[in-house]
Amino acid sequence: MSDDNCFYKNGLHFECRRCSDCCRLSPGVVYLSKNDLTRLSQCFKISQDEFVKKYCRWVQYYGNKEALALLEKPNYDCALWGADGCQAYDARPIQCSTYPFWSWILESPQSWSQEAKSCKGIDGGKLRSRQEIDGQKFLYDHNLPITRDLEL
Repeated sequence: MSDDNCFYKNGLHFECRRCSDCCRLSPGVVYLSKNDLTRLSQCFKISQDEFVKKYCRWVQYYGNKEALALLEKPNYDCALWGADGCQAYDARPIQCSTYPFWSWILESPQSWSQEAKSCKGIDGGKLRSRQEIDGQKFLYDHNLPITRDLEL
C-alpha cells in the first residue's frame, strides 16, 4: 500500500485496556505457530506435548488441513484465561499480541471503525506509528499455524 493510500499513514491510537473482551465469552479460534507453542510451553514449564494435551485442540483449517489452536472453556473463555486474566500474557500467541493490527482490520477506515465497536482500546490511548503497525501486521501475516493434513 502506498503512503498516499494508507489510511493509517499518520498512525492509529490503540492501547489495550486489558478488559479481556477479546479473550472471553464469545467463540473464537487462536491458532498456534511453532514459535507460539515453544513460548507457551516454556511459560508453563511443561513439554510441548503436555501443553498440546492440556490447552489445545485441532480445528478445521484451509483445504484438507487442521490447525492447532487453543482450547476454549464451555463459556468460550480462552483456556489460558484465569482469575487474574491471561495466565500467559507475556508469552501469549502472536495472534493475540498483534491485535488489532491484523490485515483485515487494517484494510480500510471502515473495517478499523467496525472493529472499534467491539474493542474499547481502539481509537484510544497511545498513538502507534505506521512503522509499528506495519511491523505488527507483518508478524500476524507471517505467523503460520501448525497444521496437519486430514485423511480423506
